[in-house]
Amino acid sequence: MRRKKEGKYKGKVGFPRFKNKRHGLGSFRLTGSIHVEGNRIKLPCLGWIRLKEKGYLPTDETPGILVLSATVQERAGRWFVSLQVEMEMVVDPATGNPVGVDLGILALATCSTGEVFENPKALKVYERKLARLQRKLSRQEKGSNRREGTKRRVASLHYRIFCIRRDAIHKANSSLVAKDKPPDKRPSVVVLEDLNISGMMKNRRLARAIADASMSEFKRQLSYKCSWYGSVLMTANRFYPSSKTCSFCGAIKYGLKLSDRTFKCAECRVILDRDLNAAINLLKVAVSSTETLNACGEEVSPAQLSGRISVKREPELVEREV
Repeated sequence: MRRKKEGKYKGKVGFPRFKNKRHGLGSFRLTGSIHVEGNRIKLPCLGWIRLKEKGYLPTDETPGILVLSATVQERAGRWFVSLQVEMEMVVDPATGNPVGVDLGILALATCSTGEVFENPKALKVYERKLARLQRKLSRQEKGSNRREGTKRRVASLHYRIFCIRRDAIHKANSSLVAKDKPPDKRPSVVVLEDLNISGMMKNRRLARAIADASMSEFKRQLSYKCSWYGSVLMTANRFYPSSKTCSFCGAIKYGLKLSDRTFKCAECRVILDRDLNAAINLLKVAVSSTETLNACGEEVSPAQLSGRISVKREPELVEREV
């Protein structure tokens, strides 16, 4: 009804759908006395619950950590618990060379150093299996036990796709700003494009592939990991032609198509991978804008950037399966 009043929903509202125990609430948050010991956790109103994984959540003996709350969530028949903790973080500023990162569909990310992170394309791999299960689900009688079993299989497959995608993004971001590297090996500045992902999703031919790449999640994870490990995350101007600009001579190729995966400059005759060329141009933006930042990392004069992403320091979230 609220979306109908705001004009965001054009169809009929219909009758209200009330929540019940069969469908569950999805997740709930608990505050109060929370204790963790080895492979079990004590939650308010629930008591001691055994954890399937151990050694990940901070225990009561962990110094310098204050547990604020716990969130219990259900995904595809599995229950997870996340702890919101407050802790003191000592961040050593990264002093390594800046790096430009170009996000894409064929490759998840291409760095100016030549490193390429492959896109697992989890949805495309399981697309046929998912379509078969959803056809089977639509033909089964509502309320039957077999339909409920098929629903669990569909949810499990969606969760597997989610895990594959999230694992690939975490590994790529951790490799870029890894905490196990010394400060001189971590990039001092990481530059991304300010992509209009919601506008890109309106392309019906590429919407599924763009959603499968999950560029917004890549940017979200990289933002808080840069703040954790002493790097500065910047975004280039949305209208900066990083893909159409030659990284050697600076000439702009206005006729470059999306299907052209190799950049061929008509001025200097250089031939380079399209994504690598864009990443190098993003690196040049970082280098040219370094002197426009003060000691706190804020812009003090106009630059060819849309601005540094301000990352608000928040308590860390640790999630494990129960």
